[in-house]
Amino acid sequence: MVATWLWVVALAALLGAVLGWAAVRFRVQADPMVERIDRLLPQTQCGQCGFPGCKPYARAIAAGEADINQCPPGGEAGVRALAELLGREPKPINPDNGVEKPAVVALIVEADCIGCTKCIQACPVDAIVGAPKRMHTVIADLCTGCELCLPPCPVDCIELVPPAPRPGQVRWPRPA
Repeated sequence: MVATWLWVVALAALLGAVLGWAAVRFRVQADPMVERIDRLLPQTQCGQCGFPGCKPYARAIAAGEADINQCPPGGEAGVRALAELLGREPKPINPDNGVEKPAVVALIVEADCIGCTKCIQACPVDAIVGAPKRMHTVIADLCTGCELCLPPCPVDCIELVPPAPRPGQVRWPRPA
């Protein structure tokens, strides 16, 4: 019995060493500029830029295949940050990609929800939880407000509302 355990431990150590060597030997070097661009994007994964998420959009910007003004959720501040990083002139948001809007989160009117799960499948950040034929709800801290859950909902039970203030965050009303 002890010999069997020693054999298993030796085999595990050998496989671990082989995996460690392979991780170092076959490491793929990521483009640091793509990472820096991706950190400046809002990470909504909404696709308004014409790419399936923020990382592919960052790759396209770094490769010169996309312009810096295609991200409405990032707004003018995002365009300015990208322009500063890349040494380009800031541009207004491209209206073909949408317009800048205030931050919102999805809210499911649970009394109207039929539990079809179509919104769960559409959410790119898994912010909606629920089971088939049961009520669903949105985890507000995860919701990016991308609006991708609205079109597939057959009963229009999803509303977009301003995010609730976090504890310790003061939200003063804007002066008139």
